[in-house]
Amino acid sequence: MEKQRTYFCIDMKSFYASVECAERGLNPFETNLVVADPARGNGAICLAISPRMKTLGIKNRCRLFDIPKDMDYIIAKPRMKKYIEVAADIYEIYLDYISKDDIHVYSIDESFIDATDYLNVYKMSAKEFANMLMDLIAKKTGVPSTAGIGTNMYLAKIALDITAKHAPDHIGYLDEELYKKTLWDHIPITDFWQVARGTANRLRKFGINTMREIANADTNLLYDTFGINAELLIDHAWGREPCTIADIKAYKSKTKSVSTSQILFEDYDYDKAMLVMTEMALNMCEEMMKRHVCATNVGISVGYSKDVRPVTGGQTRMSETTNVFSIVKGYVKRLFEETTYRDTPIRRLSISFNVVGEGSEGYNLFTDYDKVEKEKKGQQAILDIKAKFGKNAIIRGMDLSEGATAQIRNKLVGGHNGE
Repeated sequence: MEKQRTYFCIDMKSFYASVECAERGLNPFETNLVVADPARGNGAICLAISPRMKTLGIKNRCRLFDIPKDMDYIIAKPRMKKYIEVAADIYEIYLDYISKDDIHVYSIDESFIDATDYLNVYKMSAKEFANMLMDLIAKKTGVPSTAGIGTNMYLAKIALDITAKHAPDHIGYLDEELYKKTLWDHIPITDFWQVARGTANRLRKFGINTMREIANADTNLLYDTFGINAELLIDHAWGREPCTIADIKAYKSKTKSVSTSQILFEDYDYDKAMLVMTEMALNMCEEMMKRHVCATNVGISVGYSKDVRPVTGGQTRMSETTNVFSIVKGYVKRLFEETTYRDTPIRRLSISFNVVGEGSEGYNLFTDYDKVEKEKKGQQAILDIKAKFGKNAIIRGMDLSEGATAQIRNKLVGGHNGE
């Protein structure tokens, strides 16, 4: 019989806001602080709010204008490089006690740990070991954390998201029996990991509102409604999760792609948005060269201001397999021209490419191979200079045009201030 495993899911409470409080020597449980860029106006999204503000009823990911005008609070400009540095410090703490093979970094502020083989080594219970790691994180970084402990990764995540919130020590625990006993009738069902609002709405049509009702539902109905995803729903309804950290680390994606997106700083007209989409195509061509891959398909998406029109876009297969910008640019512009409304302000853009290894690079009969090789050598030289001196060491003429965003975004990390 396989040994029962013990998983942790450890999450930093209001990570960005807690980092900013720690930097100021403030207690995040006693301080009103939001992480937002005031330069983006009163409608700026708060990337994080301190735990103190949550207790006052302020919603996470609110906008500045949602905060009561009579509330005193600190606005901290996002500093993504700083948050990445702190996240690296936290990972180093884990590595002092746990092999990297038993750690899965789920996001910048949340990690799964397979603690099974370490409890005997350190002569600790699961709660004692989790609590020790949380204390070390708080001592080194000043950031508070919560933890879920479970007999599989799913239960560890649910223990974190639901159970730990009501625990005095901020640590929740679940096994399959305790999960069914305490959470089978929990509502709303969207509190459960990977149950999105759309899934909940579809379940509600059949009178299903809880995990107990999923577990007892007709499996044929679930498979007819959700296809292969029904298997995940049914397993999770029973508190089962066969996937392990070892499985995650061994997984190799069958499809490969590169993509990028951005929310524009203000409403853009058609021509300015086309310029930015072209900049994004260039950025992706440079990224493909760095990864030694070439594009076979390109897809774009355009979102409009205040969602007055549905999102437009599409994808097309390229007759060439390449990462050369002068070729890729033509497909991107054509897609944009064919699918984008010209009379509606634009606010969101995204672009993606399906990619294969450089060994599959190929062109059609009309390609000027000498021109392609010359462009590739020039682009590689540019990449080498940018790697040494920064992304803005060399810029193109279009990056100086009105509405261009490349120079600004080159200074950002994850779309936010990169200080």
